[in-house]
Amino acid sequence: MPAMKDPTLPQCVVNCAAYGRDGTRRDIGIDAISDVLAVDDGSFVWVGLYEPDEGILAKLQEEFGLHDLAVEDARNAHQRPKLEAYGNSLFVVVHTAQSVDSHIRFGETHVFVGPRYLVTVRHGASTSYAPARARFEREAPELEHPGPGAALYMVLDLIVDNFLPIVQEFSQDLNELEQDVFAEEFRRDTVRQLYDLKRELTRLRMAVTPLQDILGQLARPRGGLIDEESRLYFRDVLDHVVRINETTDTLREMLTAAMSVNLSLVTIHQGEVVKRLAGWAALLAAPTLIASWYGMNFEHMPELHGRYAYPVMIGATALVCAVLYGFLRRAKWL
Repeated sequence: MPAMKDPTLPQCVVNCAAYGRDGTRRDIGIDAISDVLAVDDGSFVWVGLYEPDEGILAKLQEEFGLHDLAVEDARNAHQRPKLEAYGNSLFVVVHTAQSVDSHIRFGETHVFVGPRYLVTVRHGASTSYAPARARFEREAPELEHPGPGAALYMVLDLIVDNFLPIVQEFSQDLNELEQDVFAEEFRRDTVRQLYDLKRELTRLRMAVTPLQDILGQLARPRGGLIDEESRLYFRDVLDHVVRINETTDTLREMLTAAMSVNLSLVTIHQGEVVKRLAGWAALLAAPTLIASWYGMNFEHMPELHGRYAYPVMIGATALVCAVLYGFLRRAKWL
């Protein structure tokens, strides 16, 4: 059962706990952080924030000694995904995604990592990191180094795992839209949905692609802040990100092809309509031409005075129309 939040904590503080060397959890207040860090017993502090105010960030900066530039970035959202080192600490920015009412909402997570602390700051659409904390508490006794590096891995692994159902949802939507593309009648909504899907896939790719570089850097030695055991797990998360990125690229190419096919089918359909109109116009042109001749007020037209001139002319007109109709039918213009 997940631990309940301390009611004395500010609303923006989702979690504040100290973890011992064996992964045991102890909830603490913000003011007690410095007391925990003052005792060198192998423990570390994990703080989770959601859209914090400046006062909370200033307090945590004082408690952990966070760099001014990193705190400024965490205070202002809309940062690019990145990994920056400040002395013996790291500042990580990643984009997150969440499916809300069949639409994708994007957010950001800023992570401060130090030798004895981990601070996550969430902005916008993002699921809670309670599952990552529960997993850490469950697996910590089996880890060789249950510290901030392992906790960071579980947070990033949860973020990457949240991308998977979104990609699967995109794939299902594309399969449904492909059926609409080849439907008999053209629907404008199909083109709009294809465009919306490609736009969201592009935004998803912009969120996922930078994770490859971030995880690649975390999987390399970084002065002891990330232990060897955690680096192995970061490489596993990197493999997941690469697979998601490749799937996203494939879906984008399929969407581009679907939009091109849809445009081609519309053009072909319009061409068929124009051909049929041209065929009927040609069929009506023959009797119109004959009738226009006899609509002229010329007196010396030899067939005007023939006894069977009128029925013969009607028959000739019908024969011309029948021959022309047969020819256009064979040419598939009618």
